[in-house]
Amino acid sequence: MKAALEHYHARMQRVLDHIDRHLDGDLELDTVSGVAAFSKFHFHRQFTATFGLSVHRYVQLARMKRASYRLAYTDAQSVTDIAMDAGYDAPDAFARAFRQRFGQSPSSFRKSPDWEPWLAAFGPLDNARNKLMQKTFTPDEVTIRDVPATRVAIMEHRGDPATLGATIRRFIAWRKAAGLHPSTSPTFNVWYSERRPVPPAEYRMDLCVGTDQPIAANGEEIKAGEIPGGRCAVLRVVGYTDNLEPAALYLYRDWLPASGEEVRDFPIYCQRLSFFPEVPEHETVAELFLPLK
Repeated sequence: MKAALEHYHARMQRVLDHIDRHLDGDLELDTVSGVAAFSKFHFHRQFTATFGLSVHRYVQLARMKRASYRLAYTDAQSVTDIAMDAGYDAPDAFARAFRQRFGQSPSSFRKSPDWEPWLAAFGPLDNARNKLMQKTFTPDEVTIRDVPATRVAIMEHRGDPATLGATIRRFIAWRKAAGLHPSTSPTFNVWYSERRPVPPAEYRMDLCVGTDQPIAANGEEIKAGEIPGGRCAVLRVVGYTDNLEPAALYLYRDWLPASGEEVRDFPIYCQRLSFFPEVPEHETVAELFLPLK
């Protein structure tokens, strides 16, 4: 019974991975049902029963999430091109759908996103993915690594995590102006609090980019710092790396007590090795570092 259920879920997982990998392609019911070798006559109901939303709705939300990321975090594409990539034949239709979902036009969102409606709009997408994507980790996936010290430029985020998107936008704009591209200058997040602290105003994290160069602030509050060298437990996470809390909980709750190790006096942090929407969400990679004595 358990094996049959796991096999069924694996087939459904293939469908989600296929959708995320082929957002620009043919995602009609016939195609998507064939990926998991399910009958097209029943697949729509199977998908909705499993994930709580229809195939069409899932595809719409996945395409809209990619479009919103491109609007908020990049300037390489026009609104028209982003609309076409999201599956709309005309910018007007895209603008209507975007405004209905987020309360802003695409051009207004590009200039100054309102993040609370954005977070709420993708709740159903996150819930659908979490149905099957409860990541489980094993001790074999944790390695102990001697990490060299890394000098970094730091932009601090302090306050409600719902406003983190605005800090990320400023961070991306600053590092572009400073010529610190992710392909050559590593990206780190350092966490000083839980992902959803109570109250939210106590949320603290640092956005960091590795650099040995003198730091030009370019009007931002940027400070120099260092991620110290030393032994770290390292856990590599592949796919849907927006939320690394399950990986952090595994390290603290399961791996650390059984390892006999003790933590060092520096917060848990991650290095982001690939980014959505440059790669599909299920192919994003991050490494989580737990500093050890």
